Amino acid sequence: MSGLLDLLNSPAGQQVISGVASQTGESENKTADVLSMAMPLLLGAMKKNASSPGGAEGLMSALSSKHSGGILDNLGGLFGGGVDDSVMEDGAGILGHVFGNKQSNVEMALSQKSGVDSSSISKILKIAAPIVMGYLGRQKAQNNINDASGMNSLLGGLLGGQPAQNQSLITTLLDADGDGSILDDVAGMVMNSGKKKGGLGGLLGGLFKK
Repeated sequence: MSGLLDLLNSPAGQQVISGVASQTGESENKTADVLSMAMPLLLGAMKKNASSPGGAEGLMSALSSKHSGGILDNLGGLFGGGVDDSVMEDGAGILGHVFGNKQSNVEMALSQKSGVDSSSISKILKIAAPIVMGYLGRQKAQNNINDASGMNSLLGGLLGGQPAQNQSLITTLLDADGDGSILDDVAGMVMNSGKKKGGLGGLLGGLFKK
């Protein structure tokens, strides 16, 4: 099973990076940096939500119907002439579901670390969310996932395809104080990371090394 970051390193991933960059006006390098952190974070948040039976069922239902992977078949159409408003609205809905009231913290943290302004971060996340869902939907179909246990195993496998430091980063960001709340304190942790040589700061820095 391929990991999520394999998508970014594929020809389709390069198309995503180029398309998102043209949509936001950011450089492809900065866009790739943001996506390499944002996409695993999205998947990690989905995994956290799917840890309950109801959350897993809701996710599987969305993947079977609206997000079966078709978006990946027409990336040229997705980005040609600008991303359609319906895609951005879909992305906004996904972000609200997986991040909840922590969404602004996520945007602020990614902006602080990448040097990309928060309005561009918001656009990047809205485009990335349906793509991540489509990728997950395709993996679900290819692996014949039909129950909560299988869904959690799939999500874990996709996240496990990353370097160890990325995996630790996601674990840390998704529940900073262990209370089960997604992305607690993420903004403060990332913004303070420059003061530390190791720990979270080092993990975040590792994401941006080519």
